[in-house]
Amino acid sequence: MRKVIASEFVALDGVIENPSWTFRFTGKEQQKFKFDELSASDALLLGRVTYEGFATAWPRMTEQAGELSASDALLLGRYADMMNGYPKYVASTTLQVPLEWNNSTLIEGDVAEEVSRLKQQPGKDILVFGSGKLVNTLMRDELIDEYRLMIFPIIVGSGQRLFADGIDEMVLRLVDTETFGSGVVVLTYRPTAEQDAGQGS
Repeated sequence: MRKVIASEFVALDGVIENPSWTFRFTGKEQQKFKFDELSASDALLLGRVTYEGFATAWPRMTEQAGELSASDALLLGRYADMMNGYPKYVASTTLQVPLEWNNSTLIEGDVAEEVSRLKQQPGKDILVFGSGKLVNTLMRDELIDEYRLMIFPIIVGSGQRLFADGIDEMVLRLVDTETFGSGVVVLTYRPTAEQDAGQGS
């Protein structure tokens, strides 16, 4: 069965909103991590706000390649090809079809039901980027198999936080850590065995 992976940029105070504050910490290690992560996936699952931002940026992302070194431009081009080419599933009650970004499908029915169906299909990982409200919805329905939290050494002070008030207590198991020279740390968590068993019951 395919896994749903929530991959998030998170400030030390838990903020995920408008993560322009990540740019000062970007480095080769982080770029490789994100490239490998996307390569291990073959679909994106997004909320409306994240989708609209991506749909504006990614189709024109390679236009910035002239400002980069040849190797960085190649990496960006390959990453953009995956972002633009992968199927995108968008959870929104306000967007209307047809969606502007190629290979995008609007989830018009029950989100949990549709995501459960996608997980049953053959394929690689399904990635959720940003999309805080969607992540909280999927978490309540126990549909997230892995949380990859890229923690940045910055306190933003205000903005939407990853885990909303009202989320039930959930114990997660730390399965991997990775530290970059920039001070960024990636913490990878999965639901505990007890919750895994609950999902299968």
